[in-house]
Amino acid sequence: MLAFLLLQAAVPAVPTDWSALAPLPYLTAPQMTPPLAHFVADEIAAGRCSLPKPADGHYVIKVEVATLVGADGSVRRAVPHAIACPTVEQYSVGLVLTFARANLPPRAGAADQWYRATIVYDWGG
Repeated sequence: MLAFLLLQAAVPAVPTDWSALAPLPYLTAPQMTPPLAHFVADEIAAGRCSLPKPADGHYVIKVEVATLVGADGSVRRAVPHAIACPTVEQYSVGLVLTFARANLPPRAGAADQWYRATIVYDWGG
């Protein structure tokens, strides 16, 4: 229990002003493809998310994820910004973790740092 508390104390708190966070520095920018948006479209169509339908039927959903990156370039923590759809929030965290795996530069000797990743789902219309 003490080791757990010490480990938690070493992790910096999630920032309150996400707009001040630098974008996640991917070595190769991730590519959002239509199949990645399919899950989100299904969640909304099934009524599991309380997001209003746009008048033209064209959805653009943005999910920001605060991402704590260690000096070795690995993600230590990822926290989604609430959009009133927990399944899509967690799906977005999973995408950020997948996109970041072996795709972030190491920062030798640097302290852990928070970044902002933005996932954009775009479909319909």
